[in-house]
Amino acid sequence: MLHTVLRRRANGESVEDIQPDLITPAGKHKGGNLSLASIYRALAEHAKREAYPEAIDQPHADFATGTLLAVARRSFGPAGCPRSRSNWSPPPGPGCTSQP
Repeated sequence: MLHTVLRRRANGESVEDIQPDLITPAGKHKGGNLSLASIYRALAEHAKREAYPEAIDQPHADFATGTLLAVARRSFGPAGCPRSRSNWSPPPGPGCTSQP
């Protein structure tokens, strides 16, 4: 959708002229036309990504790193021993006791 809008806008067409030709490819409203607001929102997001690529990439990297560390901290206790869950306890690893 965005590629089509950018290409046709470069050829001098207005968003209002492009909008009837765009259809929703998937989801609940599949086959319906996109609203002008959705098109302008996509254009604004694209312009923002073009202007500040580091503003998008850095938080994604930070989130991925932080999420993986948080999962690792919740899953393992001291010395890398798995923590027990309510009714399930994994087998202890080397150097771990059976009770966490």
